[in-house]
Amino acid sequence: MGPPPQLMLAGTPESVHAARAYAREFVGFHVPEVERDRLDDVLLVVSELVTNAVRYGTEPGDSLLVVLDAEPGRVRIEVHDTRRRPPRRRPESVERRRGHGLLIVEALAEWGVGERPMGKVVWAVVRW
Repeated sequence: MGPPPQLMLAGTPESVHAARAYAREFVGFHVPEVERDRLDDVLLVVSELVTNAVRYGTEPGDSLLVVLDAEPGRVRIEVHDTRRRPPRRRPESVERRRGHGLLIVEALAEWGVGERPMGKVVWAVVRW
């Protein structure tokens, strides 16, 4: 049976690590032949999307939901949060230490944003 397809997490920075661990277990179970580099790509995308949800998509006390779907050749990642405002790419800057997350996601995956009744869902698909 394996890990469930979704994991509810607190909207706190510690949830990034928990989301990565969950994604590693989920993908390893459903796509055991995944190459290490592709798994690393999935984990990086999960980290960036959950970090964005924690920083910009939740308020203290909110939760977020990570939903995964994996099959040979691809993993779909969804991160649901409570804010309606969609994420936006920031212009590239070597001076800024933050704000590169969506550039990383865009380099590794197809991604987009959808609305839901109480917030939004940011999704990404990593293919190989």
